[in-house]
Amino acid sequence: MRPLFILVIAAAVLVPSVLLAQNDLKGGDDAISKLLHQQDGSNLPVAPPRPVPEPVAGPTVGAKPNGPLPIVMSARIGEHEDRTRLVIELSDPVNLRAFALAGPDRVVIDMPQVAWRLGAPPKPSGFGPVKSYRYGLFRTGNSRMVIDLSQPVTVSDALVIPPAAGFGYRVVIDLFPTNRAKFDALAGWPADLKKRESDAERLAAMIAAQQSPPARSSGKKIIVIDPGHGGLDSGTVGVNGLMEKDLALAEGLKLRRELQARGYTVFMTRADDTFIPLRQRVAIARADKADLMIALHADSNPDAGVTGLSIYTLNDGRSDREAAALARRENQSDVIAGVDLSGNNPVAPILIDLAQRDTINKSSRFATTALSNLTQVTDILARSPHRSASLAVLTAPDVPAVLIELGYLSNSQDAAQMNSDTWRGRVAAGIADAVDAQFASK
Repeated sequence: MRPLFILVIAAAVLVPSVLLAQNDLKGGDDAISKLLHQQDGSNLPVAPPRPVPEPVAGPTVGAKPNGPLPIVMSARIGEHEDRTRLVIELSDPVNLRAFALAGPDRVVIDMPQVAWRLGAPPKPSGFGPVKSYRYGLFRTGNSRMVIDLSQPVTVSDALVIPPAAGFGYRVVIDLFPTNRAKFDALAGWPADLKKRESDAERLAAMIAAQQSPPARSSGKKIIVIDPGHGGLDSGTVGVNGLMEKDLALAEGLKLRRELQARGYTVFMTRADDTFIPLRQRVAIARADKADLMIALHADSNPDAGVTGLSIYTLNDGRSDREAAALARRENQSDVIAGVDLSGNNPVAPILIDLAQRDTINKSSRFATTALSNLTQVTDILARSPHRSASLAVLTAPDVPAVLIELGYLSNSQDAAQMNSDTWRGRVAAGIADAVDAQFASK
């Protein structure tokens, strides 16, 4: 029999979780198993399914929740020979759904908006089907946990154990090994959740269409800052525990202050820890009539010695191996978060319109100027720091755009300086200098 491993996530904000010793963990999961076996299965409370939305005049998704949020206090994964058990402890009962999706294989646990009192996800043991997992706010009113799979599974109904022995409400979900054919047959979006996804997309489009173009007071240029990732999509996690989504947001807020102080009108695709789909990020830049869009990210590399800032602009599909790999990672952001993109390719149709070479030329000119300025304040990638790739976030045909990889979180020196407020301020000023140069003669 394979030994039992359970990953415990500490009930504290931003406190890294640890893999505890086998003997310390066995009791917790055994207690749940004992409780489940002692009760008649028909008497176990089952998490109620989310009701199918009633027909309404327009989309109703994205509403802010009323009152205090339920709190997710802990979560753990127990890996057994016949199953993998996920236990989530909450302060209050919630309606949640668990279902599998293919391409890539993953389990999505969808729930109303909750307050997460968990640290960064620890690495799974590697003995079971769980490859990695993440959690967080998906959109206003809606939170998610997404589990990446290394092998096919079937997902049990969620069982709810009422508060007892000092625990809150515990939701138990079992993942059972299965074959590929059965997984593919069962994987897919529940019809009501797919409708909710479509409603959300329609609502975002309606809001963008109804917004008036921003006023240009005294000819101010409009800059859109796009901090990468967010919410349940943490992006790369650094060797020092710094999450890419937190770094991108912190640098974005600092850059906004710097640009506003210089007289620019500045908008952000996100100003808090919220997930924004890639297509919506592009739509925001277009709706705001941006003169320039600056996406902020951080990179990683299997070679921990690779270091330095780089800047990406859009290309026509030709790129080297590393640039292509980065494009694949970043363009998977929506899939990582569990967005329903079936029948929808947000990149290909827009690339057709990129015959407007002036937009790409303006993007490239900014990238060249920015690298020249930033060489004075931070390390620059030694080989080809100005790169091009088919990144979805850069595809607005009428908005010059760049994606700045601030450095490598896989490198200890880069990760340390990116965690420094002084470094962030210098880089923000360097980027702002490049913006000044871009529009100096306009």
